[in-house]
Amino acid sequence: MPFLLIGLLQSCGRESMEELNTDPNSYYTTVPSTLVTYAEKQLADYVTTPNVNTNNFRFLMQYWQATTYADESRYDYSTRNVSNSVWTFLYVRTLKNLEEAKKLVNNYAPTAAEAATWDTTKKNQLAVIDLMQVYTYQILVDTYGDVPYTEALDVDKYPLPKYDSGSVIYEDLIKRTQQDIQNINTSAGSFSSGEKFYNGNTTKWKKFGNSLLLKLGITLADSNPTLAQSTVQAAINGGVFTSSADDFLMPYSTSPNFSQLYSNLVASNRNDYVAGKTLVDYMNASADPRRSSYFQLRNGQYIGGPIGVNSPFSGYSSPGTYAYTQTTPGILLNYTEVAFYLAEAAARWNIGGSAAANYATAVTASFLQWGKTAAEATAYLATHPYDPANWKKSIGEQAWVAMYDQPITSWTFWRRLDYPQLTPAANAVAESEGKVPVRLKYPVSEQTTNPTNYGAASTAINGDKLTSKIFWDKF
Repeated sequence: MPFLLIGLLQSCGRESMEELNTDPNSYYTTVPSTLVTYAEKQLADYVTTPNVNTNNFRFLMQYWQATTYADESRYDYSTRNVSNSVWTFLYVRTLKNLEEAKKLVNNYAPTAAEAATWDTTKKNQLAVIDLMQVYTYQILVDTYGDVPYTEALDVDKYPLPKYDSGSVIYEDLIKRTQQDIQNINTSAGSFSSGEKFYNGNTTKWKKFGNSLLLKLGITLADSNPTLAQSTVQAAINGGVFTSSADDFLMPYSTSPNFSQLYSNLVASNRNDYVAGKTLVDYMNASADPRRSSYFQLRNGQYIGGPIGVNSPFSGYSSPGTYAYTQTTPGILLNYTEVAFYLAEAAARWNIGGSAAANYATAVTASFLQWGKTAAEATAYLATHPYDPANWKKSIGEQAWVAMYDQPITSWTFWRRLDYPQLTPAANAVAESEGKVPVRLKYPVSEQTTNPTNYGAASTAINGDKLTSKIFWDKF
């Protein structure tokens, strides 16, 4: 069924928190599933798009390089006001629509036929919505640090919301996730239509909740190891992803709801991206079989463009055919990612199984994800064995390769584990201070419309800079 791409809460005004107050009547006259559909699509589009106005993490993680417009690969996110776009996608189009969906669920009067099961269905629907909000807020904190949270979505009461501490937000996100998991009753349904990630399947949503809890916990490993370990253990006990059948995906279809990769690489009729030299060289060194899925041959070779340097499309490998396919699913959280978290949990705390076994499972899951065989994965692992003496390097480098189509997730792995050791882009902007950025700067719109709270947040995180580390990034 086509997605309902209704422009709820969008306007042509400034892309800031004030947009949350746009046309409130539009969502009062609809149904929650419509808002859920719209929010899911917007969230998935943000996470998966390669559009330089919105998501440049494929450049930042040196997976791709620009052919003509190389500014963003040099960490210039200001000229195009990238953060304004991120803010709008996540706060306005995703979180606010989900918040209004919650209100509609809470205010819904069930029919006589629904009355007997409505209390359970209602709890399931609210838990599903809230888990998506948790997922979205984690992205915001991991991107900026301190962000609006407790005052973020009630613009009537808080037109200029304060920024909350990232560490405090994380603690609350963990509590919310645990409560959502507890609230989901897998013997009942949630949304009968409109929910695109799992089609309302509460068993899958519960497993997603535990996998999200695992992700929240592992991210805190260096900043709050006690909470991190207890959170990870609870997630494992609850049941995380066990195969690719559990993946949290957006099932893109045909026009107009094709994937954001197709939108930017084919529908735009442009050739703006080629493979990045850093990843291509790393994979070439071991003849990684996944190259044929990640990239296309150029003159019989896999050739990556130098990072930060304009790289003509005709001279370098283009992204793989997956990126030129309308129906390639958008990955938000998958089994490969979860397996790497389990490897890290075992390495850090000796929980969740053997670190070496989980590492092998993660690498194998990546090979299978990209259409390769378990035998090819076994051969690759023989030359890339798990190193318990330097587990951060083992997990960090292999997660970087595996997260090729999950660049936001890859960025977090890299910041937490400090591998691979990336060399900053050539001709990088001065404000990157000769480093690969570890956060995005706050939107310009926040500086102009919410200056007092923006200033307090900037001071709290040691300056609104590309080099100011997120609270959990300790090394």
